[in-house]
Amino acid sequence: MADRSTKKSLERFKYEVADELGVPLSNGYNGDLTAKQNGSVGGYMVKKMIEAQERQMAGKGENIQ
Repeated sequence: MADRSTKKSLERFKYEVADELGVPLSNGYNGDLTAKQNGSVGGYMVKKMIEAQERQMAGKGENIQ
């Protein structure tokens, strides 16, 4: 299970992504949002995490000779 700092970081990341996408995500109840809106936040979070990991892996590969 993730520690508290990891959970807080993911929570902040979720709100940043929602803001980027224009999804009115609020702290607490969000049952008024559509499945499409919620799914877009989760999907975009995964996309950004994969891109960040790919960049990190590419950077590490440059040091190998």
